[in-house]
Amino acid sequence: MKLVKCFRGTGKRSQLQNKEIELKKAAAKELASLGFSHNGNDKSNTDNLVKAIAGVSVAPQQGHPNTSKGAKRREKRAQQEAAREQRIQEEQSSIMSDRMIEGEKFERKLKPLGFTIKEIKPDGHCLYRAVEDQLSLQSGGSSPYAYQELREMAAAYMRKHASDFLPFFLSENAIDGDSDDSPAEKFEDYCKEVESTAAWGGQLELGALTRCLRKHIMIYSGSFPDVEMGKEYKSDGGSSSSTGTIRLSYHKHAFGLGEHYNSV
Repeated sequence: MKLVKCFRGTGKRSQLQNKEIELKKAAAKELASLGFSHNGNDKSNTDNLVKAIAGVSVAPQQGHPNTSKGAKRREKRAQQEAAREQRIQEEQSSIMSDRMIEGEKFERKLKPLGFTIKEIKPDGHCLYRAVEDQLSLQSGGSSPYAYQELREMAAAYMRKHASDFLPFFLSENAIDGDSDDSPAEKFEDYCKEVESTAAWGGQLELGALTRCLRKHIMIYSGSFPDVEMGKEYKSDGGSSSSTGTIRLSYHKHAFGLGEHYNSV
């Protein structure tokens, strides 16, 4: 039994030795392909090692296709965001420039007349609030009409005199060709917006107010010619124009939202 064990142990060592020899041969063959030899010349082997390293080219690591696409998408979004920010800055710069120019024009126009501009809240009711402020100045106290009452008065007058206002309404408001509503029905919807929403007012509403209030209205502009309404009321009942005239300023570039009215 002891002899058998010894023989088996010897066989295993022999197998390991053979495996080691094979590995050494493979390593020697690989080194030989790189210019190494077993002649003991360390300097020569070192030179060959340097040459072998110098000849190795490192290929760029290929990223996962999904990662590459994701990076491209992120880069594209970043470029789009940068372009958007640039447009916003350019628009804001343009708005500020236009606003300053408009303000300078107002100052040159109103200062010689002894007038200044009173800022009105830009909430969609600015036209009516500006008229309310003017009525307060004329009465020396509170206005006889609040801005909401002025809205209702303008809408009621336009309804009652629809034939006078409808042509102007149609010229300023495109009618949807697919709509079944008639122009008269569209005009009625418009009047409802005037009296019950914060819809911005314009010349239609001012035309109605000048007749409701029997007041001369002067609209100063820094970007367009001044507009005068209700000239027939310029001197009503012996009152002077400075007392009876409602003076507003029309601003095209005051805010990014668009048109705005202030009290003068």
